[in-house]
Amino acid sequence: MTEANIVIEDIAGLNKVVKHVHISGQLDESNVDEKIQAIYKIFETTPKGVNIIFDLENLDYMNSKSIGYLTDLYGKVTESGGTVAIAKPKPNITDILQVVGLTQLIKTFDSIEEAKKYISDSATVPVVAPAPAAPAPVTTPAPVAVETPVVPAPAPAISVAPAIVETPAAPAPTAPAPSVTTTPAAVTPAQNQ
Repeated sequence: MTEANIVIEDIAGLNKVVKHVHISGQLDESNVDEKIQAIYKIFETTPKGVNIIFDLENLDYMNSKSIGYLTDLYGKVTESGGTVAIAKPKPNITDILQVVGLTQLIKTFDSIEEAKKYISDSATVPVVAPAPAAPAPVTTPAPVAVETPVVPAPAPAISVAPAIVETPAAPAPTAPAPSVTTTPAAVTPAQNQ
């Protein structure tokens, strides 16, 4: 387990509740879950309007999980109407915070005095914390616009009932007239007389 230490002090003389959080050593997977709880306890004693200055002068390393906690703490403070500042980070810590976009959310100062002035001058108004900015995307070529032909929609189907057409009944077949064969009558000699 690597060594990390968090000490929290009240800053007196300001018109606000300000906590000075000293973080030193290395915050990593082996200790961050345990150590960060000290900072979360601030919200149990001062749930509204707390302001925090993270003093990172003696912080040598922080992993992605500790960055996630820092982002979450920023959200909790700003939702309660407070302000967050970072003071005196080492260059490697500043680089990490810039890469993940935290320096766009949390103001960073070279001294505790500058951070105190920033906190003192900031309005105490509840603000919804914006989502942290994502790292800059890798530049890729812009997509080429492809024109899609417009295909007309098919005409709606119209349902038509079949028409009833009355067909006149065919005349009943008639039987052919019987053919009459006439044979000439035979004339008998007796009749001639």
